[in-house]
Amino acid sequence: MLSVEELLEKGKEATKLSYSPYSHFAVGAAIELDDGKVILGANVENASYGLSMCAERVALYQMVMQGYTKDQVVQMIICCDCEDLPYPCGACRQVLSEIYPFDKPIYVANFKGDILKSNLNELLPYAFKAGELLD
Repeated sequence: MLSVEELLEKGKEATKLSYSPYSHFAVGAAIELDDGKVILGANVENASYGLSMCAERVALYQMVMQGYTKDQVVQMIICCDCEDLPYPCGACRQVLSEIYPFDKPIYVANFKGDILKSNLNELLPYAFKAGELLD
């Protein structure tokens, strides 16, 4: 398992892949899996902001497309070179609730060294879960 510092370095690497010509706010995400693989994601913007994609969703969708499931997740970090911490937006929290395990660590960090350890139980305490659709 990677240390938080090693995971942060992977997240920083991901920010270099960000396409953020409008906000100039590069965000990176890194998901560590139980086989040691680390999947990266970065935010990708569009002039029509609603078509933009956040870093954590890019990483999560990459994970799914590579055949991994949430049972294989070890931990995740979301980071940026910013003053505050880059908390996941509401859309990302909803996607996380379906693809990411509720009890696994999610770190949010900036490049100054501020790091908060959390999980989905804390970030999204009243999640709308897919199982509720099947009743």
